[in-house]
Amino acid sequence: MKRSAVGSRLAVVVAVSGLVLVGLPAVCFLAAYGCGEDEGRLADVMAGAAVLDTAPEGADPEDRYRECDDDDRRVVVGTQYRYGGSAKSVLAHYQEAARADGWQPRTTAEGRTVPGCFTKSMGGTTAYLGTEGPDDGLLHVEIVADRAGSQGC
Repeated sequence: MKRSAVGSRLAVVVAVSGLVLVGLPAVCFLAAYGCGEDEGRLADVMAGAAVLDTAPEGADPEDRYRECDDDDRRVVVGTQYRYGGSAKSVLAHYQEAARADGWQPRTTAEGRTVPGCFTKSMGGTTAYLGTEGPDDGLLHVEIVADRAGSQGC
């Protein structure tokens, strides 16, 4: 009987150790994985940026969107426009509109300006404003940010 009690205790110790060593980290990972309230608040701040409501002359709003990638918790908020103009006119428009909304041109470590990319502090992190297109008549204006300090544009 003594041997059975020792075996039972050993089984309990092994089970508890396994739960603590494997189960607890798994629960912490699952609780911290993915987009949550912090990313939702960041998206709310980003969605309020005035620059998302400006468009080059002749652009018609098509869609307003907000997304969050569960893997890296990167938040994207943007507006899609139907637009038949040129990329040059888009760049000229957003250089002016971004500066009017407090955005600064993004620069490289060497001090060179990254064309069509702007930065601004939003929600406690650095956000990046950029444009895509117009490709096939669609223009995307997006703000991207995360809490990990990743860079955009």
